[in-house]
Amino acid sequence: MKSFIPWVGGKGKLLWILNKLAPERYNRFIDVFGGSGTVTMNRPIQPGCMEVYNDFNGNLTNLFCCVKNRPMALLKELGFLPLNTRDDFNVLYKFFSRDEFTDDYLREEMELTEILLKPPDAEAIRTLMLERAPRGDIRRAADYFKMIRYSFSGSAKSFGGKPCDIRRFFHLIWECSRRLANVVIENKDFEDLIRQYDRGDAYIYCDPPYFEAECYEVGFPKENHQRLHDVLLNCQGYVMVSYNYCDYISELYKEFYIFRTVRPNSMSQKAGSEYEEAIITNYDPRRAAWQLSLESLLGDDCDSRYELMHEPEHPLKQTNHTTKIMEEFK
Repeated sequence: MKSFIPWVGGKGKLLWILNKLAPERYNRFIDVFGGSGTVTMNRPIQPGCMEVYNDFNGNLTNLFCCVKNRPMALLKELGFLPLNTRDDFNVLYKFFSRDEFTDDYLREEMELTEILLKPPDAEAIRTLMLERAPRGDIRRAADYFKMIRYSFSGSAKSFGGKPCDIRRFFHLIWECSRRLANVVIENKDFEDLIRQYDRGDAYIYCDPPYFEAECYEVGFPKENHQRLHDVLLNCQGYVMVSYNYCDYISELYKEFYIFRTVRPNSMSQKAGSEYEEAIITNYDPRRAAWQLSLESLLGDDCDSRYELMHEPEHPLKQTNHTTKIMEEFK
């Protein structure tokens, strides 16, 4: 399923290897850095399996909430908001670049909170207001959707300069709304989310901002890469992380399995440009992923498109699963 928005770092071109290396059996799927939602919406639906989409960008999760819960209202709002000039784009960009949700009523309420309540109480109420404000805000979601669609490569940072008819994306919003019907949408820091949903039967997928990449709307300093590694190191569930393949990431995740592949570089202006990707797991995909086991036995030509670059001495996540297919081929 195609997402209703483009997004920097979208995983459409890597779905083949993400699905290939994924564990076969799990009861909850956690998409920690959800982005466009491509990975969540393209995974097979399993009855009884919990699905969680999360992103730290409150404008993005608000848009997903509106697509999920109020698609008709969002479609109606989009039909009345033309955005065809650079000036219109810049106005929206300045609005969403602010640190807080700037609704006039909300701002007045927060000011009164600080005046009438003691500092600790005021801060707690202010935090709750900011958490609740973005949920289901149709006008805000429509503005943000248009800003993404009119930006360069879905970056929401610079005007793309190409004409775009928003109406031709309406069917994607409707289809994605149905797919998201049973998905839990969260807007949390990755560490808090992982600790909340981690279980032995969980499949935790992380697509963090890539190391030393500057094309993301939300910053991700070096200490966050270390913090992500540290929380994943102690996870009970199956962990998969997609990253740019580089020496720093390879050294940081030396306790994990590291696969390398390449994909077309959509951000490059050069024809045929490719980008090196790392797929990192805390389990041995050769035992946990039935597709990988079967295709390896049958000599699938796709095996040449990726390679195992590092294997730890001891897997962090043990798996005792052996498929019937493996048994038949022994």
